[in-house]
Amino acid sequence: MIASSAIAAEWTRLIGTRLWCWALLAALGSGAFTGLLALVGPENFTPPMPGLDTAQGVHVLLGLLGFTMFIPALLGTAAVTTEYRHRTITTTALFAPQRSTWLVAKLVTYTGGGLAYGLIASTVAAGALFGAAALKDVTLGLPAGTVVALLARIALAMALYTLLGAAAGAILRNQVTALVAVGAYLYMIETLLMLMPGVKAVYPYLPGGATAALTGFTYLADAIADQTGTSATALLSAPLGAAVLLGYALIAAAIAVAAPLRRDIT
Repeated sequence: MIASSAIAAEWTRLIGTRLWCWALLAALGSGAFTGLLALVGPENFTPPMPGLDTAQGVHVLLGLLGFTMFIPALLGTAAVTTEYRHRTITTTALFAPQRSTWLVAKLVTYTGGGLAYGLIASTVAAGALFGAAALKDVTLGLPAGTVVALLARIALAMALYTLLGAAAGAILRNQVTALVAVGAYLYMIETLLMLMPGVKAVYPYLPGGATAALTGFTYLADAIADQTGTSATALLSAPLGAAVLLGYALIAAAIAVAAPLRRDIT
């Protein structure tokens, strides 16, 4: 069992740094940005998209919030690698000599932080979306309950992405390398795979494809298919997408705990 003192120490460490302030600002900004896009109206985007009075338009708008998953992932990566960069990891090891204890405590803490990030971003986005719809006197194309459920899925996905980012940081340890690797994968590699006819079949089973299934955001896959003149990649169902994403997070966490046990801390 994870020592509660180790988790409490990690929470104290987390809120004692500026990282949580930046995370709070990012969460508020991501949610508020959803409201700004709603005020502008998807139909006024370039290219135009379905309006807020359609189910597809609401899905696109919420999907754009989900497209910011890289932020909590990078925050999780930075949180772990900063300790290696500034050598404070040695103090942590002295506090809890059993490495697996503090490694698991870090992952649990940052996953909780990622969930808090996701809930803040989703709550602000919900208020901003409903507020913008009221100001424009538009009836949203999805019921309020469905919108809230989608936002809850996004919050869950953000927690899992934070865990993935923190695990990557624990495995790679070098801050620049870890941040570049996580950012490049989330922003470039999976998108490139969707452009390859013979490879894109695996996209639904990758973190990005699983996230798209969980959040119902198919616009990116549909747009790439339209540009390349190919058929759109069929995504998994939402429950299967959640299971695949959870599986990746748990595997990454297991590697993050096991890999450093045989390496020097510094």
